[in-house]
Amino acid sequence: MNKLLSAVFLVFYFIVPSFTLAGYRFSDFQGRPPIHTFGGVGKIPTGITPSQIKKIYHLPESGGHGTIAIIGAYEDPSIESDLHDFNRQFNLPECTIQNSCFEKHKISSGVKFDNDWAMETTLDVEWAHAIAPKAKILLVEATTPSGANFLKAIQYATSRSDVVSISMSWGGAEFPEETTLDSYFKSQYGAVFFASSGDNGTGASWPAASPWVIGVGGTTLSLNHDGSVKKEIAWSGSGGGISIYEKQPQYQIDYSITKSNGFRAIPDIAYDADPASGFPIIRGGLWRTVGGTSAGSPQWAAIATLGKGVENKNFYTDKASVNSQLYFTDIISGKNGACGYVCQARKRYDYVTGLGSPLTVNF
Repeated sequence: MNKLLSAVFLVFYFIVPSFTLAGYRFSDFQGRPPIHTFGGVGKIPTGITPSQIKKIYHLPESGGHGTIAIIGAYEDPSIESDLHDFNRQFNLPECTIQNSCFEKHKISSGVKFDNDWAMETTLDVEWAHAIAPKAKILLVEATTPSGANFLKAIQYATSRSDVVSISMSWGGAEFPEETTLDSYFKSQYGAVFFASSGDNGTGASWPAASPWVIGVGGTTLSLNHDGSVKKEIAWSGSGGGISIYEKQPQYQIDYSITKSNGFRAIPDIAYDADPASGFPIIRGGLWRTVGGTSAGSPQWAAIATLGKGVENKNFYTDKASVNSQLYFTDIISGKNGACGYVCQARKRYDYVTGLGSPLTVNF
């Protein structure tokens, strides 16, 4: 990340083909963080501020309970000090190991540093705290981004009774064994899982494809001069589509999703993801503006600690109700590819932004 080009996106692609790779299995899985950087680095933050995004999505200025678990890969040695700088800039409560607001757990002693993944960790931790300042943050660092190592990190998070929500800002191509791994996304303590849907346009990815995970797609926000929303459309990079392997869960069957053919539809919900309407983060004293569906996963995980009823079953029930406009902004324009129906945003549900972006913390 030390070669940023001004006004150019730096992209970390999901590997999400529209077909099954011959011989591709879980053992081949390598998670990718769907994060994009817009512009260069600087000493002044640019992009949407915590106060702005809270007004846009009708979120409270403060709040949060329990612990948000961030599942990442590799070590980020400066995350606590970077979070301190972020909090000072936006007048947020301090969140440190010493005051028990922040905790970092390495899955193994051999976790190494990786700059790309550290950038993702920075986004996830800083913005989860920004949205739910009173919730605790647990950063779980997998040894590598392999599927097996991510599952070890997930197992640790689900073993914790204090964890309310779990954010997974990464993903990759689906594989035949994925249906046998759904049990990893079931917490005996009721934690809710979120995963980014991908940033390479149309195409399903795992773990967002699991019916036990809330898949988060992306939108583009256009703002007026006063910070209010001018329009919100589907982001062209938002991942989404129909799972190759996962059968459609009952909450989607009851909702009746067109053209899904009995398989899991992705994503479920959406959040601002366009780097051009992105979020400021700070690392090593320098600010960057970032976007991608990786921004939505930790912020939705924070929303889960602010209110109640945040789960897929309630989302689809709320969207089907006569008061659906109280829960989501229905994204009805924009597309993420040239595949016709599946690539186009539309009323009710679509394979780019799901049910829409949030308008409440209670579902």
